[in-house]
Amino acid sequence: MNMSTTMIVSNSDMIKNYKTCREMAERLGKIFVLKNNQPDAVLFSIAEYERVAVFMEYLESLGEEEIVKFADSLPKEGVRKRYSIEQLRHDIK
Repeated sequence: MNMSTTMIVSNSDMIKNYKTCREMAERLGKIFVLKNNQPDAVLFSIAEYERVAVFMEYLESLGEEEIVKFADSLPKEGVRKRYSIEQLRHDIK
């Protein structure tokens, strides 16, 4: 996941300057919110959410064999977190 410093805001900035953060998300597609210097949330623009939602709806429509095939097709190196099949099943239900 690419996360440039221009896409990061603190939790307190989000609370104090929501409108500015929302405009930033609209311009960049999404912003990452940190709490105590740790990733806490992501604010998507509606356009980015709609783009990602299509993919999520597709994943939700897959059967078990298709999920396994899809998971096996994901990159195995250079990925911070690799989902287990069980976690993927749980998350898309």
